[in-house]
Order: sequence, then structure tokens, then C-alpha cells
Amino acid sequence: MKISKKLSILLLKFYQKYLTIFSYGSCRYIPTCSQYAMIQFEYNNIFRAFYNSTLRILRCNQLFEGGFDYPIIKYSPNKGNFKKIRVKYWLIPISNGKYKVIKNWN
Repeated sequence: MKISKKLSILLLKFYQKYLTIFSYGSCRYIPTCSQYAMIQFEYNNIFRAFYNSTLRILRCNQLFEGGFDYPIIKYSPNKGNFKKIRVKYWLIPISNGKYKVIKNWN
């Protein structure tokens, strides 16, 4: 992972841990805007992640209804990797090469 992605994810983790106490419960969407941005930075390139995260933050206001808004990513699975893994996200296919991301809450 590139240094800019790592730095962005580190800043998001800092925001989630220390700064959300000032705006707790103000996000109108599930997953929250910071979790949405975290998923975008983990799976997309940095420009697409910034673009999608910025659009999401602009939609998080009283003019929009809110609700469930899972991120959509492009993903090509790694074939032949059969080791035991811990599931962090579920990828739900929606079209050719595009998936909705749903967080595993366990």
C-alpha cells in the first residue's frame, strides 16, 4: 500500500478515535462517512477514494434522506488463494467487476 493511502487511513483512524466525540450521531448514513472513506481508501486508488468520499460527505446533510449507502468498488478476486482468512468485509456483486462492500460486524 502506498504511503499516501496509509497516511489517509491513519488520519481517518485518528478522526474516528479522537474527533468523533464532537459530532457523535450526526452522520445520516450507514456505514458512517468515515467508515465509508476508510473502505474507499482500502480498495480504490487515492483519487477515486477522495472523489467518492467527498461526494458522500457533501450528501450527508439535511437535504438528503440518508439511510444505507454502501460503497461500490472495482475488485478482481485473487484466484488460487485458499488460506484461512478473517472476513472483514463482504463483497456483493452488482455488475461486471463491481461490488458493494458490507462490513462484517463480528
